[in-house]
Amino acid sequence: MPLSCQRDRFDIPEDVAYLNSAYMSPLPRSVYEAGRDGLARKLHPWEIGGSDFFDPVEALRERFGRLVGDGDGEGTAIIPSASYGIGIAAQAVSVPPGRRIVVLAGQFPSNVYPWRAVAERDGGSVHTVERPADGDWTAAVLSTIDETVAVVAVPPCHWSDGSRVDVQAVGEATRRVGATFVIDGIQWIGAAPFDVTEIRPDYVIGAAYKWLFGPYSICYLWMAPDRRDGEPLEYGWQERARSDDFARLVDYTDELRPGARRFDVGEASNFALTPAAIAGLDFVAELGIEAIAHYCADLTERLLEGAEAIGLVVAPEHLRSAHLSGLVLPDGLDPDEVGRHLHDAGVYVSVRGTSIRVSTHVYNTTDDVDRLLGVLTEVVAR
Repeated sequence: MPLSCQRDRFDIPEDVAYLNSAYMSPLPRSVYEAGRDGLARKLHPWEIGGSDFFDPVEALRERFGRLVGDGDGEGTAIIPSASYGIGIAAQAVSVPPGRRIVVLAGQFPSNVYPWRAVAERDGGSVHTVERPADGDWTAAVLSTIDETVAVVAVPPCHWSDGSRVDVQAVGEATRRVGATFVIDGIQWIGAAPFDVTEIRPDYVIGAAYKWLFGPYSICYLWMAPDRRDGEPLEYGWQERARSDDFARLVDYTDELRPGARRFDVGEASNFALTPAAIAGLDFVAELGIEAIAHYCADLTERLLEGAEAIGLVVAPEHLRSAHLSGLVLPDGLDPDEVGRHLHDAGVYVSVRGTSIRVSTHVYNTTDDVDRLLGVLTEVVAR
């Protein structure tokens, strides 16, 4: 059955057209309540037991693993940010002189700065794939992958406008040359299907606070089986074997817990954020990724047809995402000024470079899209 609008499960006023989940999603009421109840547990710390430090994190790990096609969650670490996850990947690779790290032009900074540091550390270089004139990022990336490439670090879609990268094709090319494949999936996972068993990346990062309806400061790092025995960024107590036995914590051990757990951030068992993040993943699982993707695609098609009709430029269908779009304004229009007009009309989007970035989600309606198009029509006609 087609997914119906979920707006009644959010606290979004009728006069607000929020088309900006790529910035951050609003919390469903159920997620807010889970976080509130989790925080309230700290009122009575004597009721918090040792298992409360571990069991919720395991539940979170398993849910994200299931979402990306790794059912047991053994490959998922709980981290605080994209840069933390990229840092783990960057620590594990070597990029000596003559080898390259491939990134996209205008890629999000968290997936650029760590690679610059790696290149400086090892003597290699960062190769930036310039935005292709025809909009085909996949072809542009594939054309640069050869035996000199040590790392390919790209997203499934560009964060600024949703333009697509075929990560399955890029992954195949990356494996052929023996390079490491790192995917920043923050603007994709939760909004569209993604399966690590098909794409076969080395590292994948997802964030709770955008398409997974969770709180800020929780992210997920999935890593391939052969990447799970590396060095963590931290050396916390919870990542050690038998750390759930509080009476014997000073029986120090070099043995680490299995799977990706050694890469968890310290205090991953955050008593407010973890329950909220679990509830966010449960919300996504209840709706279903395929249903979410179809719902977003229908709204996006309406948006882009209307945008083209008033003279805005959009990417061809085969090169764009179904949930995240960039609307290129006619010459002479200042994107920042257009963004202010939209904001004043209660229509919330993002300005990214020369584009108006619009992201649809399950709380959006056709009225939200039509309000956006109405304001844009007025602005263009001036």
